[in-house]
Amino acid sequence: MFRERGIEIKTRDQIALMRKAGLVVGQTLELVRASIRPGMTILDLDALAEDHIRSCGAVPSFLGYHGFPRTLCVSVNDEVVHGIPGERVIADGDVVSVDCGAIVAGWHGDAAMTVAVGEIPDEVRELIRVTDEAMWRGIAAAALGGRVTDISHAVESYVRSQGDYGILEDYVGHGIGSAMHQPPDVPNHGRPGKGPKLVEGLALAVEPMIVFGSPETRVLEDGWTVVTEDGSWAAHSENTFTLTPRGAWVLTALDGGEAKLTELGVPFGGP
Repeated sequence: MFRERGIEIKTRDQIALMRKAGLVVGQTLELVRASIRPGMTILDLDALAEDHIRSCGAVPSFLGYHGFPRTLCVSVNDEVVHGIPGERVIADGDVVSVDCGAIVAGWHGDAAMTVAVGEIPDEVRELIRVTDEAMWRGIAAAALGGRVTDISHAVESYVRSQGDYGILEDYVGHGIGSAMHQPPDVPNHGRPGKGPKLVEGLALAVEPMIVFGSPETRVLEDGWTVVTEDGSWAAHSENTFTLTPRGAWVLTALDGGEAKLTELGVPFGGP
């Protein structure tokens, strides 16, 4: 099961269980997207997500992870990642990043999205679009026999082509499987052709975190919430994917990523 540098290689049956976990995550995020509105508390969203995950026969990945107290990570405006749901009331014009994980039969899925609540400036909406597109460009750059930083380079190249955005370097994507975070790291910047080889049975979470200003961050006193040093707003997108002989299969996308990968001109590897 384990290969180079502690990297976990899954069987087809194990990937199938990861797909079940990924569908729970994808469905939960879509439920949150459909439900979020001004006047809700972030804790309301968390309760909604936990109820749905458990109703699917799955277990929240984040709840209790190194002491994390909630089901979702919810980060608002200048909060980048790892925000703890609480009594904060969501307001019109907020930008809300939601990160969700679920476990099915010991196997994990992990994905994140950033959504606009009500009306936001066009440049903020563009930040969200660039972040999400960069994630997909990273996944589309992955191919059997390639290297992890092929993904990194594609993410960075797309972001740089779109404007003067900051790319967080201290927080990266990761391997995933029987644990939520595993080797290898998947940076969001770098030269292609470096790092472990992309092989069948490897599963990775690709998650660019992009900001308007400086990529410098700090952690709040709660020990979890990461915010930008300069107060600039941030966006975060993430999906878990694997590679089959046919191409990429996005385990946390409801359609397996077929529509977006086809749009980008790369083969879809799902069943």
